[in-house]
Amino acid sequence: MTDLATLTAAELGAAFAAGDASPSEATAAVLERAEAAHAAVNAFTLIDHEGAAEQARAATERWRRGAPLSPLDGVPATVKDILLQRGHPTRRGSAAVPAGDRWEEDAPSVARLREAGAVLVGKTTTPEFGWKGVTDSPLHGATGNPYAPERTSGGSSGGSAAAVALGAGPLSLGTDGGGSVRIPAAFCGIFALKPTYGRVPLYPASAFGTLAHVGPMARDARDAALLLDVISGPDSRDWSQLAPATSSFAGALVGGAERVRGLRVAYSPRMREVAVRPEVADAVGRAVARLAELGAEVEEADPPLPSFDEMREAFHVLWFSGAARVTEFFDEEQVAALDPGLAEIRARGARYSALDYLAAVDVRMGMGRAMGAFHERYDLLVTPTLPITAFAKGVEVPEGSGQRRWTEWTPFTYPFNLTQQPAASLPVGRDAAGLPIGLHLVGPRHGDAMVLRAAHALYAAGIAGVPEPPLPPSP
Repeated sequence: MTDLATLTAAELGAAFAAGDASPSEATAAVLERAEAAHAAVNAFTLIDHEGAAEQARAATERWRRGAPLSPLDGVPATVKDILLQRGHPTRRGSAAVPAGDRWEEDAPSVARLREAGAVLVGKTTTPEFGWKGVTDSPLHGATGNPYAPERTSGGSSGGSAAAVALGAGPLSLGTDGGGSVRIPAAFCGIFALKPTYGRVPLYPASAFGTLAHVGPMARDARDAALLLDVISGPDSRDWSQLAPATSSFAGALVGGAERVRGLRVAYSPRMREVAVRPEVADAVGRAVARLAELGAEVEEADPPLPSFDEMREAFHVLWFSGAARVTEFFDEEQVAALDPGLAEIRARGARYSALDYLAAVDVRMGMGRAMGAFHERYDLLVTPTLPITAFAKGVEVPEGSGQRRWTEWTPFTYPFNLTQQPAASLPVGRDAAGLPIGLHLVGPRHGDAMVLRAAHALYAAGIAGVPEPPLPPSP
C-alpha cells in the first residue's frame, strides 16, 4: 500500500476525490512521520496531534459529501514559527518571546490555509527571529539535514524544508528575507519559491521591512503553485500587498516540459566572481544544457549588478537595522540570552544613521532598475542557488572558510530580496556525499507564473528532483 506521507499535495487531493484515501488517513501517516523527523533532525517547535486529527476529520466529512473547500482541503501542512498561528505560541526561536501570551490571530497566509481546509500539523524551527541562513537557536537547538543529520538544513526556514523532505507534510509556509526558503530548499532537496514582494500578504510587518517575503515550500513546483493560489489571497492587514492575482498559478502550469520552448534564458554560472564548488557547477550546467535541449534560448550572461561588496553592505545596513529594531525594547537579561551572532549584528545595526539606511535604499533601487532592463532581454536568469552544499550544523559559516556572516556563502540569493523579484530553488542533483544541489530560477517582478512554469517543466522533463532521503534513525 502507498505510504500517504510520501504523496504530493496534488496526489493527495486526487486520492481524496477518488475515495482512495481520506484526510484522516493521510494526517495520521504524516503525524507519524513528523514525530520521527523531529527525533532525527529537530524540525518542529510543536506537533499538534489533537488539533490536526480534528481538522482532518472535518475535511474527511467534506470530501465524503463531495464539498471540499479547495484542492488543498485535508492536505497536511506545516508553518514556520515566524508566522502567527491561532492557538499556538509563535516564539520566533527566541526565549525573549513568552510562550504564555494570548495567541488569538493567524498570519494572513495561515488564515488562507485554514480557510482552504488544510490540516495544520505543527510549527517548524527557525533561527532567532529568522536572522541567518542556517537553523539553530538558543531556544530550540540546531536542525539537521534530512540527508545527513549532522549537517545543517539551511535556513532560516530550515525546519520547514526538513519537514517537507522527510514526509512530515507535503506543504509548508516559510519566510524569505535573504534566501530563507531557497537556501534550505537547496540543502534539503525540495522546491521553494520566494514570490514577488507583496504577492503573499504579510502581517505583522517584518522588522526587516520590504526584504521579507512569505513563500511556499513543497515537494515540487506544482504543489507550490497550488499553495500560492491559496496564500496569495488578499488581506487588509498588509498595506503593501499587491492586487489579487488575475489567474491561477496552478492553472498556468499546463503543458509540462513544452512550456520552456522559446524562453530567453540568461545563464550566469558564477555571477562574475563567485567561487562555485565544481560538483555544484557541473550539476547546474547539466540542467541548463537540458533546458536548451527542450527549446529554451540559453545564453551565458551575467546580470548587471554592483559588486558583491556593495550589495552585501547595502543588505547588511537594511538587515542589521531590522535586527536592532526587532530587539529594540529588550532588557539586559533578554539581550544577554540572544544568539551571539544576532546580538552582534543588533549592536552594529543600532549604530547606522538614517542617511546610511537611505543610501542602502538607493543601492537597491539601482539594482532594481538594472534588473528591469536585464529582463527586457531575458525572461529568466539561472544561477546555482548556492555555491556549496550543506555543511556542519550549529555554525553560521562553514568551518575553515574564513567567512564571518552567512551572506558570504549565499551570494546568489539575497540580491533578489533587494530587487523584490520572484526566485525559486529546485533540486538538480547531489554531490559525492549524497547532498542535494539547487538550481536558482529568477524572473522579473510579477513574473511568478513564468518561474513556476519553467520549474514545473524541469520536473516534468526529469531534470529536477532527487531521491527522497530515507528517514534517518533517531539520534
